[in-house]
Amino acid sequence: MPEASPRGTYLLIADALRKDIEKGMDGDSLPSEAALMRTHDVSRNTIRRALKTLEAEKLVTSVPGAGWRVSSKPIRPLINRMTDLITEESLAVGDAYPSESKLCERFGASRTAVRHALAQMEGTGLLATVHGKGRTVRALPTNPKDT
Repeated sequence: MPEASPRGTYLLIADALRKDIEKGMDGDSLPSEAALMRTHDVSRNTIRRALKTLEAEKLVTSVPGAGWRVSSKPIRPLINRMTDLITEESLAVGDAYPSESKLCERFGASRTAVRHALAQMEGTGLLATVHGKGRTVRALPTNPKDT
């Protein structure tokens, strides 16, 4: 089982699955939920949360009765597009990051997907939440294409 993390175990599993998908699983079936539970030594609920995170990013789709499949045309993960926003908007450390509603509108993503990506960005130290001020840029991405 992965070590406890402030990001949540399901996000760590989603990251691992995302890396597997990027290695070329296009159109392939993912392992069953039961197999993923055994591999990561976690509950079904944790696996489902990880899969729902990837589904919100349009990387995987649920096929009733057949399991989870890699989307045939995966789009760039939301986390990467949101990280690139820092560079695209020329944001500096301490600058305000756009609100959840503006991010949902810009990327055509659900609030849940945006919140997951924001949590990942906070977990990696790119963003910080300041009470009464919203999220601010805490660090600049080292190489936007690698994030």
